[in-house]
Amino acid sequence: MSGADELYPPAQYGAQWILLAIGVLLLVAAAAWLVVALTRPRRSLAAAGHPSAPTFVDVAAVLREEYLAQIAGIEDDYRSGHRDARRTHLDLSRTVRSFVNEYSGVEAPVLALDDLVRLGVRPALIEAIGRTYYPSVFRRGTPLDPAVGIAAARQVVTTWY
Repeated sequence: MSGADELYPPAQYGAQWILLAIGVLLLVAAAAWLVVALTRPRRSLAAAGHPSAPTFVDVAAVLREEYLAQIAGIEDDYRSGHRDARRTHLDLSRTVRSFVNEYSGVEAPVLALDDLVRLGVRPALIEAIGRTYYPSVFRRGTPLDPAVGIAAARQVVTTWY
């Protein structure tokens, strides 16, 4: 530094730099608007002119239909000889427990019968597991008739809350 006590004014930017900065900001804003405009879901012109009532899906009914179809599939496999009685009861138990889990959030697939009783779940589930599925899956000897287990599974699915 020199020994002079002069003050130098700050360097001034030229007008072209300010215009360039404004131009870059405008380009960024236009690109953001373009991204938003192109990624929004499109509305049809007919729907925009005539607003319709929203359609509601009964999730419980759809879930019941899905699980009743699974039970029917298990029954068909048993009747055609692709599953034995023990495997049929095991699959019915898994299906019913999965239904209860999806429908109510109770972690039935990983809970033992005593845990389900302690939680106070519906009696139809406890009876199906305790009187049909447990004896048929874990007991030595011949399992119970799968028709009883199929009827119990249908009762749980159709009567659950």
